[in-house]
Amino acid sequence: MRNDPSTLPKGFDAWSALAKSDPQAFEACRDRIINEAILRAPAHKQLRLRRMQWKLNQIRNTSRTPMIACLRMNRMLWEAVIGERGLLDCLRYPNDSTRCPDAMDKPEARIIPFGQPH
Repeated sequence: MRNDPSTLPKGFDAWSALAKSDPQAFEACRDRIINEAILRAPAHKQLRLRRMQWKLNQIRNTSRTPMIACLRMNRMLWEAVIGERGLLDCLRYPNDSTRCPDAMDKPEARIIPFGQPH
C-alpha cells in the first residue's frame, strides 16, 4: 500500500493503520479520494465543494488536536443546518432568497396566460 498510491485503504481499520504507519501516504490517499468525490459532483457544484474542503482543511491545520478539529467541524455542520440561511431555512422557505441562497439559483420564466376557451 505504501508504495502504490493507486491503492486506497478499504475500511476504517486500514485507514487507521495507514495514518499511524505512514501519515504522508494517508494524506495523499485522503486528498485523492476527496478530489475524486468532488469531480463526480455536477460541474456547477464543484467550486462550492472545493471551498468547503478548503475550510475543513484549515480547521484541521489550525486545531491543536484531531478531537478539537472534529468538534469545530461538527459545529460548522450544525450551523449549516440550523443557522441563519441554513438548510432548515431553505426547507421552510424554499422560494425566499433572503433566507435560502439556493432560491436565487432557480431559473425564472415568464408565465404566458392562456386565453379563455371558446
